[in-house]
Amino acid sequence: MDSGETGEQVAVTGIGLVTPGGIGTEATWEAVCTGRSAARTDPALQGLPVSISCRVPPQEKRPGKLWRYDRSTRFLLLAAEEALSSAGLAGRDWDPARVAVVVGTAAGGIDTLETQHQKLLTVGHTALSPMTLPAFLPNMAAGHLALELGITGPSLQTSTACASGATALITACLLLRAGACDIAVAGGTDAMITPLCAAAFAKMGALSRREHDPGHASRPFDKERDGFVLGEGSALLVLERRRHADARGAAPLAVLAGHGSTSDAHHATAPHPQGAGLRAAVEAALADAGAGIGDVDHINAHGTSTPLNDKAEATAIRHLFATRRPPVTSAKGALGHTMGAAGAIEAALTVLTIARGTIPPTANFTAPDETTAGIDIVSGHSRAQPVRLALSHSLGFGGHNTVLALAAA
Repeated sequence: MDSGETGEQVAVTGIGLVTPGGIGTEATWEAVCTGRSAARTDPALQGLPVSISCRVPPQEKRPGKLWRYDRSTRFLLLAAEEALSSAGLAGRDWDPARVAVVVGTAAGGIDTLETQHQKLLTVGHTALSPMTLPAFLPNMAAGHLALELGITGPSLQTSTACASGATALITACLLLRAGACDIAVAGGTDAMITPLCAAAFAKMGALSRREHDPGHASRPFDKERDGFVLGEGSALLVLERRRHADARGAAPLAVLAGHGSTSDAHHATAPHPQGAGLRAAVEAALADAGAGIGDVDHINAHGTSTPLNDKAEATAIRHLFATRRPPVTSAKGALGHTMGAAGAIEAALTVLTIARGTIPPTANFTAPDETTAGIDIVSGHSRAQPVRLALSHSLGFGGHNTVLALAAA
């Protein structure tokens, strides 16, 4: 595979995951590989039009001042611990000025904002926490992570709705290729299971109404799909210039070989019905990677379980892969839609698929309808298969299309 404009590969050397499937990479991987849905009835959403969600399991009480942070930032800090440990950087053996932080989020500290606004309305201004602004401002997840890790290189936050985590990885890749850093800690985080977000998504008709059967509510590409289940979580990847990773003896899990980003310019919330923008993003990612359609062994789809997204994405896949059918999976059947974290979580799962030669199933997929037929959906059980090159799709409100091309190291 090609390695972008500078000719140097960008290696993935570490992964950290905090998802509804569990705390840590192995817990999440086991959840998606067994097709175990995390969806449950959520008491915090009681009385709203939809009261099911996919929440991150409770964490052990930890020393320190986690109370200062929004729930999304707590997830991020947990993911960072694992990512650095898996990359062999727990001892921080780096030049902090040559390390970047890039974090994607759709809503920043929305949980903090809603909670503090409620206090303002019901009790008054004296009840507000002095940490309100540092907790909810959209740049502060990256800021807090840089503070926690002592990183003095670039610290950036990206927001492209549900493509935010993938956009963060692209931004980090660009920084590495430009020589602005040697290491980037990049990914996404969101904690949007709040009354306002849940009610707003329900008002749009985006959420599954299968409240009588939460475990089967999220059904990507399935003929019975009726919307997504709101989730939360975080994923961080440690990206490095390949020469830097080699010099310190790090074994890459995979390579971020290419990427593509486009805009639909079609509708505020609905994807282009033929997936035109997604097709263009796939073609750009493959061109950046020096690869072609025939090189793709697997697609980790955005696969939200909504009628419009899955139809548009399936249409794009059929159009691009008319003569061959790479296996397709979506993690959202198991984990729900983790919003701005989704692109990073799914990129991490794609790296694991490459490293382990295993494609997880799409939980709850039983059969396609006429709009999703014609693509090879992995279902029922994981599929053992060597994967040299895989694509990870992410789409977002506003017409964002983001595609990562990940390759074996």
